[in-house]
Amino acid sequence: MPQNLENHLEETIDKSRDLDQLRQEIKTRIGRLQAAANHGLWALALFIALSTCALWDFSFFPSIPDEFQSMLGKPPSFNMISGALVLYSFSAIILTLSRMMGGSGEGSPFPHVLYLAAFYGFYHFAKGLDENFWAVFAAGLTVLGLESYRIWTYSNDEIRKEQERLVELERKRAFWSSDEHL
Repeated sequence: MPQNLENHLEETIDKSRDLDQLRQEIKTRIGRLQAAANHGLWALALFIALSTCALWDFSFFPSIPDEFQSMLGKPPSFNMISGALVLYSFSAIILTLSRMMGGSGEGSPFPHVLYLAAFYGFYHFAKGLDENFWAVFAAGLTVLGLESYRIWTYSNDEIRKEQERLVELERKRAFWSSDEHL
């Protein structure tokens, strides 16, 4: 066999292996993006479960001993907690919108669930959860709904890009396999 033809066959085999590896990497990224697209929904589900516990004033958990409560000191006033909730809500919404406008896939919705749990906790210890439950719940649905939408749209945009890369890769693969027959 002539040397040029032999080199050409080796290059074609190497390109085929590289294309197979790249194809597998793209499929792996698509799988990760599909899983990430659901993170917002998982955070919403966790928040709703937490809110159900808060709606019952955490009655199925054991109460904190009086000595520990006195060690913590006097709880903050309702107005202070509400002011912090409003500040947190606007900050989280602005952060989410800026990530959305920047096309950023960074950030997780789960810290928001922890912050909202803290607000439920503050109101619970201040003995004002019954009056302020719906404020925390509405803030949580707003922040987590927006964050879920951001994550879902970002992930789906990236999945579409990866699928386009996969189609292009298949075209190259078809070209190289038809080139082998020449």
